[in-house]
Amino acid sequence: MSSGTRSASAARTATVPKPSADGTGTSSAKRVRTAVYFLHDGKVSAVPRTVTAPATATAALRALLSGPSRFEGHRGRTTAVPAGTELRSVDVQGRLATVDLSDRFLDDSGGPSMRARLAQVVFTLTRFPTVRKVAFEIEGKPVRYSGPEGIVLDGPVGRADFEDLSPAVLVESPLIGDAVRTPLRVWGSADTFEAEFRLMVTDVSGHRAADVPVRATSGTSTRGTFDVTFPYRAVRTGPGLLTAYFVSPEDGRPVTVDTVPLAVNR
Repeated sequence: MSSGTRSASAARTATVPKPSADGTGTSSAKRVRTAVYFLHDGKVSAVPRTVTAPATATAALRALLSGPSRFEGHRGRTTAVPAGTELRSVDVQGRLATVDLSDRFLDDSGGPSMRARLAQVVFTLTRFPTVRKVAFEIEGKPVRYSGPEGIVLDGPVGRADFEDLSPAVLVESPLIGDAVRTPLRVWGSADTFEAEFRLMVTDVSGHRAADVPVRATSGTSTRGTFDVTFPYRAVRTGPGLLTAYFVSPEDGRPVTVDTVPLAVNR
């Protein structure tokens, strides 16, 4: 992947308005856009969902438990949450969300990673700015869990507890399936060598519409944030792709860390 000729704007902390988990400041029956987190190549990946305020956290978790859509599944999005898991309640107090799930959530019978399903719930709830950590209950009782993967869950957890399940560049916007136009705004978090990586946009013809350098607020084993806006030049309108990658400091080769299918407009 060659370097682009245009640079993205300087990275800064993302300040995109988000709905609160408890609906504070929202009118009744207001439709709000949020995201739930599935898995893509074993890492968390945000997908869009529209929920109804004021019970936005509850609606988001129910959307998560419903699993990825056919469109998302055909593009590699999967879930580690066992089918049939039911949401009993969500309570948000003092930036802590307590989620009560049915015992189906703990099913380990040859299924995917327990850590992955915990991460999906944590990332979905902490998408709301009013939530920092999540406490788990099963059938109304606090979870004291030690699973076959060496997981010990004995208190509230946050995103940092699942850093190994975050891609090196986690794109939080735009989301899979979004229709975009130039200039394109992209924000999220990253942990790459010296906080540097690149964002590339390709259009339906495979034309490289943009390829720009980005620097997050921190990197090299410390996750930082980024929020950049850059122009692109698409040859044709249609399905395209946003690719986050970095150049390996070892051999100089491009390493793709996340891809987001988009509808790219000229």
